[in-house]
Amino acid sequence: MDIATPAAAVGDEDRVWTAGLVIIGDEILSGRTQDANLAYLAKWLGVQGIRLKEVRVVADEMDAIGAAVTALSSAHDYCFTTGGIGPTHDDITVDAIAAALGLRVVVHPDAEAILAGYYGDKLNDARLRMARTPEGAALIHNPRTKAPGIRIGNIFIMAGVPIITQGMLAALDGQLRGGKPVLSRTVGAWTQESAAAATLLAVETAHPGVQIGSYPFWREGKTGANFVLRSTSVAQLDDVADALMAALAAAGIAAVDGEI
Repeated sequence: MDIATPAAAVGDEDRVWTAGLVIIGDEILSGRTQDANLAYLAKWLGVQGIRLKEVRVVADEMDAIGAAVTALSSAHDYCFTTGGIGPTHDDITVDAIAAALGLRVVVHPDAEAILAGYYGDKLNDARLRMARTPEGAALIHNPRTKAPGIRIGNIFIMAGVPIITQGMLAALDGQLRGGKPVLSRTVGAWTQESAAAATLLAVETAHPGVQIGSYPFWREGKTGANFVLRSTSVAQLDDVADALMAALAAAGIAAVDGEI
């Protein structure tokens, strides 16, 4: 899919734009490394008016990477990957995605120039691997370590190191077409989830366009829950928050406007 002209018509504000994420790395699956990119990307996408709808975690294997990226880039407007674009032999994300797309892997001249300027005479064959891209790809600026991310079609290939990923996302601020940002508001209560479940369902059903998530917690020997309302409309969030607090009160549950 061409990034500049996605499937939806320009100006279709009510369209829901979606993205998928492929987290790549044996270190994630083994538990040696905890992923920190998912939450950050989900929030960043929300600000762009894009909803993260699907996430897959795959090993450093050509077929697994290719299959996941093919599936998610076909199912969503955008597909992001994190991990596997470093200088070592097991960084095979570029090769896997290029193979899945039927493209050659080339040394991108602009990426090579960026790395040469950064490393100088310390640019070796291993570091030059970070200039390899699928043929026809564009680059994503990396303000931290300069080794660029990669953009090919609707696929964004990014580093696995969180601070580098965050810098690449900052370079993409405002560059992706999306819809209205998803907003949130929280109602909190000292109650068990089960006691409020029927009320939450009734309020959500009565207000299409608003999602209500329930997040329990245990503190000071008591059980509570925060109910997070999500919508693209501030006015709708206000109405539903009022309706939810009134419905909880009618069910004998005292609630507050805000997180407990």
